[in-house]
Amino acid sequence: MSKAVGTEIGRTVSYPVGENDIRRWAIATYWPDDPPARYLDAPADGSPMIAPEEFNAMSSAWRPASSQRSAEAIERPDLTINPDMTENQVGVEGPGLTKMLNGGMSVEYGVPIRAGDVITSVRTLGEYAEREGRLGLMLFSTTVDTWTNQDGDLVKRSTMTLIRY
Repeated sequence: MSKAVGTEIGRTVSYPVGENDIRRWAIATYWPDDPPARYLDAPADGSPMIAPEEFNAMSSAWRPASSQRSAEAIERPDLTINPDMTENQVGVEGPGLTKMLNGGMSVEYGVPIRAGDVITSVRTLGEYAEREGRLGLMLFSTTVDTWTNQDGDLVKRSTMTLIRY
């Protein structure tokens, strides 16, 4: 499995982010309070409107412009509930463990998303680590989802940890 570290699991590209996308996201996430004015109108200096850091250009509320997943993930929808799903998506045999839980997420933010940006998300298989727990040996694995804008600037990097035993 360690040979698969760094392997691309999937790639998604957004449509250009619109000002209304930003407004609707801000209104929904700040509800019942009003969102900050910077998320409702473009700046007077003519620069593009910025989105909140947590804005999701890949939201299931609107379809992405393109999405590529491994052939294994497309042919096997059962992978979404399989503890070996991460490895199976890149054609690698998983550890065969039967239990899994979310181990948390860390997020690093880069440049803000702006109206007009096209965001590319690249999800890769991250590192593995083992640790002894009360129920025996646990496997910690990570996936890294890196978002960049059309200029190649880092927008966001999310590292998600999965614990299996």
